[in-house]
Amino acid sequence: MEKANGKPQQPRLRLLAALCALFWVVIFYFHFAVLRRSSPMSPPEQTLSLSSSLPSNSQQHHRQQHFVVDGTPSDESRASHSSKLKPPPESKPSDARRAPPHHPLPSSSNSSVPKRQLPSHSSKLVPPPLESKPSDAHRSPQKNFPFDRALQTLENKSDPCGGRYIFVHDLPPRFNDDMLKDCRKLSLWTNMCKFTSNAGLGPPLENAEGVFSNTGWYATNQFAVDVIFGNRMKQYECLTNDSSVAAAIFVPFYAGFDISRYLWGYNTSVRDAASLDLVDWLMKRPEWSVMGGRDHFLVAGRITWDFRRLTDSDSDWGSKLLFLPAAKNMSMLVVESSPWNANDFAIPYPTYFHPARDADVFVWQERMRKLERKHLFSFAGAPRHDNPKSIRGQLIDQCRKSKVCKLLECDLGESKCHSPSSIMQMFQSSLFCLQPQGDSYTRRSAFDSMLAGCIPVFFHPGSAYVQYTWHLPRNYSTYSVFVPEDDVRKRNVSIEERLKRIPPDVVKVMREKVISLIPGLIYADPRSRLETLKDAFDVSVEAIIDKVTKLRRDIMEDDEDKDFIEENSWKYVLLEEGQRTVGAHEWDPFFSKPKDGNSDSGGSSATTAKNSWRSEQRNQS
Repeated sequence: MEKANGKPQQPRLRLLAALCALFWVVIFYFHFAVLRRSSPMSPPEQTLSLSSSLPSNSQQHHRQQHFVVDGTPSDESRASHSSKLKPPPESKPSDARRAPPHHPLPSSSNSSVPKRQLPSHSSKLVPPPLESKPSDAHRSPQKNFPFDRALQTLENKSDPCGGRYIFVHDLPPRFNDDMLKDCRKLSLWTNMCKFTSNAGLGPPLENAEGVFSNTGWYATNQFAVDVIFGNRMKQYECLTNDSSVAAAIFVPFYAGFDISRYLWGYNTSVRDAASLDLVDWLMKRPEWSVMGGRDHFLVAGRITWDFRRLTDSDSDWGSKLLFLPAAKNMSMLVVESSPWNANDFAIPYPTYFHPARDADVFVWQERMRKLERKHLFSFAGAPRHDNPKSIRGQLIDQCRKSKVCKLLECDLGESKCHSPSSIMQMFQSSLFCLQPQGDSYTRRSAFDSMLAGCIPVFFHPGSAYVQYTWHLPRNYSTYSVFVPEDDVRKRNVSIEERLKRIPPDVVKVMREKVISLIPGLIYADPRSRLETLKDAFDVSVEAIIDKVTKLRRDIMEDDEDKDFIEENSWKYVLLEEGQRTVGAHEWDPFFSKPKDGNSDSGGSSATTAKNSWRSEQRNQS
């Protein structure tokens, strides 16, 4: 017994040692495996200053701005980030409209954008705070974008302005108001002072002949969109003083008024001075650094060729605003855009009608439906003797010989063409209105005729179909008739016979379509706001917001088209939803670049712009 008690028993010691080892294995496993898996260490989120990584090559997606960010997020990260955002809205036919290509600009390391007070005329809106969802705490690590807050406002169902906020730059007055104070210098041919009155609408029109409705009619100048649009923006219901939530940023620069002062008799330095001053001012603003200007837009109420000077020769026409790298990043709204460039967008010419209420529009539409139209077709214009390719002379000859055509011949002297009452009266009495190219692709007359419920007849796709894609249906046959210029020029097709072949019931449907388009083709009185209808301003702003929103989503999803060909910009607007590749098109002859003088492109931009000024001289009042 003593011998047995003096020695430890071996089996017990082995069992105790095994239990002790197992205990420590369990402790270490629980600490390093279970606890670490339930509480991961998240790396700090990386905030990107997008303007600091601008690529040097111009690439676009359906004329959308392209943005390449250094450090592409993983698929898991992108999926997690996009899961908290609303899915992109269903694309409309016009959603494929283009936006400026990106160009390398000075970058800023500070991507934060401070708040600032809106100009005194604006009612500032501060968006409700965004509530983070419980699931946000469990998202995968991801990269932040400077426009995250702007996209997140789409999620706030209680905010009627979610995803619609506009931030307006408070520009120095030399870029806008000072021009109006010196209004006599805005045009060499016309005293623009009276046309800048009434918030840019011009003097009220008398209605002695009963052609107009009782209210809302003004002698509006066709180049007054700068100030009309700017004043309408002051009434926009979703202005904000916090640019970090803005869906887009508006630059209230009167670009059209600026260049109109210096087109004749001034060297290129004078013509470019304000444009260079503007981009210098903008690029110093913190708002610019967020997207390098790709969320910025401005309005110029003139044709694009006034801003596309190709050289620095004083003999060349216009300014080079649209060729400045910064301006190429912005979107510029003009009354006629370039088929071959991606940073301008066409918006309607102003008409004479600027309603203050929905009821004014409804009354006018109903009146246009009930009119008796005694003329099959009509034309208001003058021949272009200095342009051998113009078909105007042939159209005038056909109209003169026809018993069902009404003709208003315009010349340099006194003419009924300069009378809004005479023009509108003719359009109201016609089923179809001929709209050949003006001195450039487009004419204000096209919008005056549609306002009168007259079905437009176009002869070049650049006159409307590839221009006003935000405001007109893609299916042009629903509201217009297309007769190729060569059918008139070379084959002498009879316009009268062509129009008579359209069945009366089809004509009725087409006219109703034209009348239904009226609200989106006119600019409401800037001093008021329509209750439910969307005017040309509303349609344009909505399209810009959709464009910028889509661009931002493409950036987040790394889904930009790297193969965009800017010279084919006009083709991209004709693609069906989801398509990205363009090829040969039946309209290629209309938009072939002028190389040997035999193309049907309408000539050089300088010639086009100068011809437009001749028209302005003819129409002075």
